[in-house]
Amino acid sequence: MTLTRRFFLHRGALAVAGTAALPNFLVRSVLAETADAPGQQLVVIFQRGAADGLNVVVPYRERNYYTMRPTIAIPQNQVVDLDGFFGLHPSLAPLKPLYNQGHLAIVHAAGSPDMSRSHFDAQDYMESGTPGVKNTSDGWLNRALQAEDACHCMDHDEEHTAFRALALGAEVPLTLAGKISAIALNNVNGFTVAGRGPAPSPAAQAFEAMYADSGDRILHAAGDETFEAVKMLRTADPAQYAPAAGVNYPKSEFGASMRQIAQLLKANLGVEAAFTDVAGWDTHVNQGGVNGQLANRLGDFSASIAAFWRDLGDQAENVTLVTMSEFGRTARENGTAGTDHGHANAMFVLGGQVKGGRVYGRWPGLANEQLNQGRDLALTTDYRAVLGEVVTRTLGAKNLEMVFPGARLNREQFFRLI
Repeated sequence: MTLTRRFFLHRGALAVAGTAALPNFLVRSVLAETADAPGQQLVVIFQRGAADGLNVVVPYRERNYYTMRPTIAIPQNQVVDLDGFFGLHPSLAPLKPLYNQGHLAIVHAAGSPDMSRSHFDAQDYMESGTPGVKNTSDGWLNRALQAEDACHCMDHDEEHTAFRALALGAEVPLTLAGKISAIALNNVNGFTVAGRGPAPSPAAQAFEAMYADSGDRILHAAGDETFEAVKMLRTADPAQYAPAAGVNYPKSEFGASMRQIAQLLKANLGVEAAFTDVAGWDTHVNQGGVNGQLANRLGDFSASIAAFWRDLGDQAENVTLVTMSEFGRTARENGTAGTDHGHANAMFVLGGQVKGGRVYGRWPGLANEQLNQGRDLALTTDYRAVLGEVVTRTLGAKNLEMVFPGARLNREQFFRLI
């Protein structure tokens, strides 16, 4: 069996990725014994499929919005008003209290400057942080963690745990690929370790056999540290986790992901960056308006995020969550009561330190002559500017050229979201 330093355990509950020799990053004791106060933590949610930002955050004072969307527009009297011009889709009502409390900020007309309408290319460009560059093999969030290490704002005697960077899913996404080792968990409770607790799962058995039979020194190290990480996770007893009183997550895949991220953040395992994604946003046909396909997706999305926020309790003060999608959708509905691939979109930034209660960004307008290529909401904010501000303020990643090479981000142009 030929194995490289970057490897994935497909179909398993846990994967480890790294492009350089793996460091001895695991603290060999339970972090809770030494940690007094949690650091800042970043959660990234990718909405795969291109969410319709115009029906997510509705510019309900734009007359042309209703002209272009005769069957799927959200009526003014059903929009959840934000500021007299923009409003939330009614299915996002669970997020309105977070906006009112000043924890939720929205950036509209944001996205990638690359004009691709391909889901695959656009997602890769956004995850790599290098729009239009196809040969980038690592992700912006991994580079942000590298930039954190490169600056002098962290204690260089501090060791990071195996849970520093993690994703909910079968494998590490491009966003987290790179020199900083990251783990992926399908299910926090579904990976058992030989010699501890019940019989090991088939995935654990296969993984243990794979590295035990190998003579590769790096693979042995990765295997040892992976199983130490799982032991560390089990020490936190995730199977006994109960959300905060009154918090009920949706019984959905995304709801489960947000619940498990909350588990991991609250377990004091040293998580700095967490990633998850949610599909189902590609609404070419029968998108719906107040009700229907998009409304159902938004209901699950907002209820899961609101439950996550309430579940964190006081710890939410140290957490920032940001959402993104590869591009928006056309301003006009199509002939099948849906929308096609567009351009600019809306991003959410939620956090204890966020200056929320506002819709940020320059609004380009929806008059026919204001549309991008005559069909899309025009882009006025590069998504990398939003993420650049977030990683600077949460992770202390000061070298933004390292995080987003070629973007030439100017901190003076930041919104001061955080």
